[in-house]
Amino acid sequence: MPDAAATQAILVRYFKARIPFIALRTSERARALELIERAGNEIHLPVLVHTLSAGLIDRTTGRKVSEDRSVMAVLDFAAEQMKVRQNLTLVLTEVADIEDDTAMARQLADVVLLASERGGSIVVPTMKSIWPTLQRLGMSVTLDVPTEDEMVEIIRATIEPYRGQMRVEWGDAEYKQAGSILAGISRIEAENVVATLLAKGSIGKDDTEELIKAKDRIFSDISGIERIEVKDLSVGGLEGLQAWLERERPLFTADLRDRKLRPPRGALLVGVPGCGKSLSAKAIAASWKLPLFRLDLANIHGQYLGQSEGRLKAALSTADHVAPCVLWIDEIEKGLAGAGDQGTSTRLVGHFLFWLQESTSRVFVVATANDVSQLPAELLRRGRFDEIFFVDLPTPQERREIISLYVRRNLRDPIDDALLEQLVGLSDGFAGSDLEAGVREVAKDAFLKGDDAVVPELFLRSFRNVVPLTKTNPERIEQIRAWGRDRAVPASGVAAGAPGAEDHPTRRVVLT
Repeated sequence: MPDAAATQAILVRYFKARIPFIALRTSERARALELIERAGNEIHLPVLVHTLSAGLIDRTTGRKVSEDRSVMAVLDFAAEQMKVRQNLTLVLTEVADIEDDTAMARQLADVVLLASERGGSIVVPTMKSIWPTLQRLGMSVTLDVPTEDEMVEIIRATIEPYRGQMRVEWGDAEYKQAGSILAGISRIEAENVVATLLAKGSIGKDDTEELIKAKDRIFSDISGIERIEVKDLSVGGLEGLQAWLERERPLFTADLRDRKLRPPRGALLVGVPGCGKSLSAKAIAASWKLPLFRLDLANIHGQYLGQSEGRLKAALSTADHVAPCVLWIDEIEKGLAGAGDQGTSTRLVGHFLFWLQESTSRVFVVATANDVSQLPAELLRRGRFDEIFFVDLPTPQERREIISLYVRRNLRDPIDDALLEQLVGLSDGFAGSDLEAGVREVAKDAFLKGDDAVVPELFLRSFRNVVPLTKTNPERIEQIRAWGRDRAVPASGVAAGAPGAEDHPTRRVVLT
């Protein structure tokens, strides 16, 4: 992504070459005008700028050149001026209807042709498409949103004037962290976010976390991905996954450019349904204090050719803008697998893999999958996700802890150890969701009939009535576990089926 200095250098070359039409691709008009002005000053070139509110202004002297504020009138004025002077440089900030073959596009094209004869140059800052006939008369250049380094300077320039007037605890480390957090938004958006911090009357070291929340509010009404509110929760156990996440966490916000490394991209969690894969995505967002967004690939599909790909591209672009964040893709196999869909799934896979491989934004992807056999092989290749973890059925010790947790959460009174051991024995082959269902039925009776109705027999009957997926579809569960044993890192830190795995004292416990 080129920075503003690189874009300015290109503009200077275009001005020197007297390119008759320059499309400056940007959504930041004020920043674009500053860049154009600096490029003009570098080669001592007067620049005329037209806006609907002020008319035509000489940017170098501030003198009003024309009172007429309409675009058509300023094009007529420019055409007359070009007949009598060389090297006229005109910036049109609010020209409309040039996406297609329109009267405005044709008139602008006529003036551009005259500019090519008289050494003139017309610059149009825009994000819209341009009539191909007009675009081929000139060149284009892109002004991206500020880079991390530029964002650091924007934040510093906004805060430093207040040092001495209020408490400012930020140093170089905090400015760099703030720059990485606000990367991906425009300068004015960043200035607005920082202004909300200044309005508090002080800038503390822990205010960098507030930047994430403020940036999140900018994108509170977005399309393509769904904002998920997460409570302060964590997942106990799963030592392999937890240790890996703890190692990756400081790398996610670190400046790794000197080592030519990108931030951690994320993990693919595969395993038995109901064993905490989706909960892990929420726990990561809560633990890392990042906003969580959910991308539902199943709803990306549209009925028209190219619609699905467009929706996915827009959703991933949105994720890049809201970064740093956690992007949760639940049951990814349902969105990327498919046959007989005229190649839509193949194109979606290709676009998603390209973004996963090439995007440098701080988006930590947590994808979950139950039936990994449906996933395209290229998604599982090393380098797509940083790691692939297998989440297995809970061990006896884990079941003991999970049952105790749900009893504490849903019931008034604890259960004795003898009953707990019976429930652990009855729940062999249960997933975490099955254990929750068993306790939930008891809690319902406690609410309807009173806590005195909660007796050991009620627990035993409730657990016997739960039919886990390992019994209704044992072949499928065994296939999933066999795949995990051979091809993924065990999330618990102990491989499924390894000696001692059943007695391994890991704790897959949800803490709320």
